[in-house]
Amino acid sequence: MATKHHFLQATACTMAVAAALPAPAFGQTANASEAETRYAALAAQERAKAGDPAFDYALGLAASDAGHYGEAIVALQRVLARQPDNAPARAELARAYALAGDIDTARAQFATVVDDPTIPDPVRQRFTGFVRQFDKQIKGGGSDVSGFAEAAFGHDSNINSATQLTSITIPLFAALGPGTLGNGARAQKDEFYDLSGGVSAVSAVSRQDRVFGSLLGNFRDNLDSAAFDQASLTGTAGFAHTFANRDVASLSGQVQKYWLGHKGFRTAYGAIGQYTHMLAGGKALSASVQYTRFDYDRDPLRDADRFAVGLGLAARQFSVNLIGGHEETRKQAGDAESNTFAGASAGAEVQIAPKVAVVGGIAFDLRRYDRADLLFMRKRHDERVDVTAAVKIAVLPRLFLQPKATWSRNWSNIALYDHERWTVQAGARFEF
Repeated sequence: MATKHHFLQATACTMAVAAALPAPAFGQTANASEAETRYAALAAQERAKAGDPAFDYALGLAASDAGHYGEAIVALQRVLARQPDNAPARAELARAYALAGDIDTARAQFATVVDDPTIPDPVRQRFTGFVRQFDKQIKGGGSDVSGFAEAAFGHDSNINSATQLTSITIPLFAALGPGTLGNGARAQKDEFYDLSGGVSAVSAVSRQDRVFGSLLGNFRDNLDSAAFDQASLTGTAGFAHTFANRDVASLSGQVQKYWLGHKGFRTAYGAIGQYTHMLAGGKALSASVQYTRFDYDRDPLRDADRFAVGLGLAARQFSVNLIGGHEETRKQAGDAESNTFAGASAGAEVQIAPKVAVVGGIAFDLRRYDRADLLFMRKRHDERVDVTAAVKIAVLPRLFLQPKATWSRNWSNIALYDHERWTVQAGARFEF
């Protein structure tokens, strides 16, 4: 939840800059209720006193403080109609335009104030800073780079996600009785260390258009069993367009390489189209369509095409996601691996102390396979639950300690795939 999503909020910076304009540069402001009271008292006199520059200036200031930006703009324009050289009124007008979201006009008004020789240098410097901020927003917000690096050490009760059973009966060979499972097919426990890191970048190409990209890597080494060591590298690049209502449409491509036991296992590549609708309170609702192609290095019968649709709701402290789709093997002989799936997940990060947050997540995945497994002579049905709980402790502004525990349970009608798994770990994460 700490990661940045600038390309999903490309226009939100406009209001953030406007809301951050310091009130002392333009006059003393009051709290919301006091500002509304003051504005109501002055508005009641507007019919009788409109046109008086002193009154209109006071009314414009009160209207801005109370959030009535349209009324503030009208009142301050009346001041400037009579007193074109009134620099404080022009500055207040620029502030009202900025708070209303019209940064083009706000920038022009501030630039005019900056050129006024009667403005004290400290105030002029602040106005010049506002102009630079507006120029950046007009060009789309510039560029940004963020990332993280994380290291952890822990214990895994089932590094190969295998059954706890030591023997199993295969229907096709039932006459031979139960068969003993080899070590690779039985649950193995081990200690591990995990290294991961990533970097993402976004750059504006215009006010409403941005390009973005990211690279994410992970390596997990089991201390006693190299056969189940894992590594992955994922690259993403895309384009996002922000509409006037702050909604965002994006299209991205993604490539991932996955290694198992220090050997290439699978390559995946595909495309994601997403539309995000911005809601009040910093929330966002998104819908996506995804296509992924899987190529297995040593098992071509599992090569498949995956199609999925997703819905998500994200807020500052939580997120909820739904996904569903179908994965179809490209060769008929591997159709027992084709499946229809659906899933739901939720996560939250809640701060419980100035430097301590509790992080939790839960996910559910359901899969129904198309054809009967050749050995077990039945269609496979799986349901899986994953639960994560962690504590995030800030030791420095960008450095966090994070002890974490996860529990996974996969229920399957084929005993070979029925398993349970626990992991506990402690690690450190640096974000930039």
